[in-house]
Amino acid sequence: MGEGFRICFICGKLGGVDGVSLEVDKWIYVLGNMGHTIFTIAGKYIKPLSSIPKKNQILVERIRFDSPEQHYYENLVFPYLSGNPSVLTKEMRNGILDKMTLFGNDVANSIYEHLKAHNIDVIIAENTNAMPMTLLGGIAVYNLATERRMATIFHHHDFWWERSRFSNNHIEGLLNEIMPPAELGSEHIVLTSYAAHILRSIKRVRPIIVPNCEDFDNPVRKDEYNSHFREDLGFKSDDILVVQPTRIVRRKRIEDSIELLARLIKKYPAMQARLQYIISLYQGDEPDNHYVDEIKDLAKKREISLHFISDRVFSQRGTDKKGNRLYTNRDVVANADLVTYLPIWEGFGNALLEAIASRVPVVTTTYLVYKTDIKITGLKNIEVRDSYDDLTGKLAISDKVIDEIQYLLTHPKEKEQIVNMNFDIARREFGYNTLSHKIQKVFSDYSDEIRASRKRLEKSKLLYSV
Repeated sequence: MGEGFRICFICGKLGGVDGVSLEVDKWIYVLGNMGHTIFTIAGKYIKPLSSIPKKNQILVERIRFDSPEQHYYENLVFPYLSGNPSVLTKEMRNGILDKMTLFGNDVANSIYEHLKAHNIDVIIAENTNAMPMTLLGGIAVYNLATERRMATIFHHHDFWWERSRFSNNHIEGLLNEIMPPAELGSEHIVLTSYAAHILRSIKRVRPIIVPNCEDFDNPVRKDEYNSHFREDLGFKSDDILVVQPTRIVRRKRIEDSIELLARLIKKYPAMQARLQYIISLYQGDEPDNHYVDEIKDLAKKREISLHFISDRVFSQRGTDKKGNRLYTNRDVVANADLVTYLPIWEGFGNALLEAIASRVPVVTTTYLVYKTDIKITGLKNIEVRDSYDDLTGKLAISDKVIDEIQYLLTHPKEKEQIVNMNFDIARREFGYNTLSHKIQKVFSDYSDEIRASRKRLEKSKLLYSV
């Protein structure tokens, strides 16, 4: 097992059904089994984490995504978010940066007190210094890593320059400096070979690749609890449940999934009465108030029976105030006949792995990371080439794809063979054994820096003790 460290995850939000929260849960599970003691610091807990004691879950509200300070500064420095692009003079920008830095350093002071109180050896910064969803949190972690020299593992899920709403900004110098930083003494984790290539190219750091993984040894399958899903949500036993197991954001290209299903029922009209299209998660943290309405209008126009069920989907099973059963996203996927996953861009593909673990067929685009890090493992999904019409922007969907979907939905034996093969491949490539091995190597290689950080923290406590 090796030496046990006291590890603290820092994130703007935890306990939700977003990809970062889910991946943190997996890392906590694996690190706990290795003998480490885990703490978390978050701006908000959607639900308390079930894997560590409540007393180890620390709340620092100023790093939450929707804090008053975050709203104030992001509307100043990201023109797209404010909807009112402003022209800032150099003096105005410098003034904003000075205030942000002061606030961020004050947040760092608060977090540092928690780290000292709990004798934290190393922090794992979850996307705080890759996406400016928590500007103060990013500044604070940068301060902790560079000024306080806390051992820091930056776990990057995606980057600010990949989002148009952040790429146009008034603080590019700050973002280049801290998101992510390139100073010595820290470790960087990315999900894919593409992300590693980008960081090596523009930041001159050598990140370690740890892909998203899934618990294939304990996958969610149909059981006594989630077997009530169809009845609870009003679906018939012979309905064809097609699930979009993601948040409702434009890069997921849900409109392409609706067009795909419209093409399916047009070619195979006997399916229309039975086909139910389910979007399981909420709108998310990417502000776009019109997208949900666009999805509703398109589904109605294309005669697709559409269902939003995010009010019944949480990170843990339970009941709501009315006593209705709450399901995890994995419970929803386990009840699906088909999963649609047609993003134009993904940091990796958590939902894809969840579907494969539940032995459900997936129709997916060949988005960049899928081609570079997932497809090469030998997985056999229904693939739509990531080719878009130059005029309409629509995804080009071939008749071959439509026929493949119909074939799998109507040939259970062949479907079972494919999903079982995919399960075995994904278990080997993206299972917890893989995750455990990679994390163990990260901590082994970084252990000297962690021990040095521990000594610095102890010295700091002695210096400032009364």
